[in-house]
Amino acid sequence: MLGDVRAGAVGLGTMPLSVEGRPDETRAVATVHAALDAGVTLLDTADSYHPPAGTPGEGELLVARALASYGRGADGVLVATKGGRGRTADGGWTVDGRPEHLRRAAEASARRLGGAPIGLYQLHKPDPAVPYAESLGAIRELLDAGTVRLAGISNVDVEQILLAREILGDRLVSVQNRYSPAVRTSEAELRLCAELGLAFLPWSPLGGISRSSLDGTSAQEEDPEFGAFHRVARARGVSPQRVALAWLLARSDTVLPIPGASRPESVRDSAAAGALVLTGEEVAELNGV
Repeated sequence: MLGDVRAGAVGLGTMPLSVEGRPDETRAVATVHAALDAGVTLLDTADSYHPPAGTPGEGELLVARALASYGRGADGVLVATKGGRGRTADGGWTVDGRPEHLRRAAEASARRLGGAPIGLYQLHKPDPAVPYAESLGAIRELLDAGTVRLAGISNVDVEQILLAREILGDRLVSVQNRYSPAVRTSEAELRLCAELGLAFLPWSPLGGISRSSLDGTSAQEEDPEFGAFHRVARARGVSPQRVALAWLLARSDTVLPIPGASRPESVRDSAAAGALVLTGEEVAELNGV
């Protein structure tokens, strides 16, 4: 659950569809459509998901076009976008948490996504140059104005989650931090989300099994350090990526992974993780990696 919205067990991170190395539009749209066909109801994007020489909002426009061309209707789909980051000409990333920037960014995102209130708007990253409470205050204003329906935060620690809860109240519904077989540094944040009833959206959830868009390629050789995921996958006759997502789902009822994909085949495999129930022995083995 994200507030009062029930989402499918696995979402789709659309970053690979709109940054450097992205597929052509036909395959990108086909990937989104395959996700919807497979029962995915959460699409995650950001205004900064574009190539270094691109234009802010390219990823949001792609999602909007894919939804508009989906023949079966997409009324039940929750689009989550983010504001507060940008790109540099050399491919780097910037942070801008100034309230005036966030207000302008959210209004622009709403227009690109079709003009309706943004389903879920996430503060992309705390800006060390701006008091976090001020950035969160801008999100509260967007909620009050109806520009945003639900709010989330990303790349945060326990103290920042508690502050966001204090400022945004029940309209804070999600936390998006990096978490994967290879990166487990957000254990405390995951536990707090479970206590507060907040959805925890692991970004780059296949780390250790596959590379993320931030790493440049989607393929990765089997890493002996994470051999347990491959052993379980071979025993189950499924991909190690599917096992990794099922393991994440077993971590907490509040976990909603958002793996990226750039091919329909990949997103269908990811979505199937919701039906893969691991045994207690398998979970224990994977926890011990």
